[in-house]
Amino acid sequence: MFAPVTGDAAPVREVRVSAAVVTDGAGRTLLVRKRGTERFMAPGGKPEPGESAAAALVRELHEELGVVVAESDLTYLGRFESDAANEPGFRVIAEAFATVLDPGSVSAAAEIAEARWLTADEAAALPLAPLSTEHLLPLAWA
Repeated sequence: MFAPVTGDAAPVREVRVSAAVVTDGAGRTLLVRKRGTERFMAPGGKPEPGESAAAALVRELHEELGVVVAESDLTYLGRFESDAANEPGFRVIAEAFATVLDPGSVSAAAEIAEARWLTADEAAALPLAPLSTEHLLPLAWA
């Protein structure tokens, strides 16, 4: 007779997103803060059913920042995983892409309360999402 396996480990809950490492060509990276939150993070969001990671990012960048980016403007960086910044108990799994934007073309919209272009030193003084600190910002400033 077999006994059921028990333990304290809860199943890992995941949030899948597309994320952008956006730079301006002058050593700064774009970080955003959503309304009702305090941590800054890379722009992006959750894909809709059947939507590719790149298509989701193109849509999110338009909705949240008012910019038009083609999928061909995105460079795939890889898949990264960290604790979710705004959803306790969740892990965020991000398909990340790099792109360069003109700062003058970006304006916070939708659920974005703030969009800031920052150097590494400036970003270090802000509360940041784990995905950004562990994976994405090191890629931006490598």
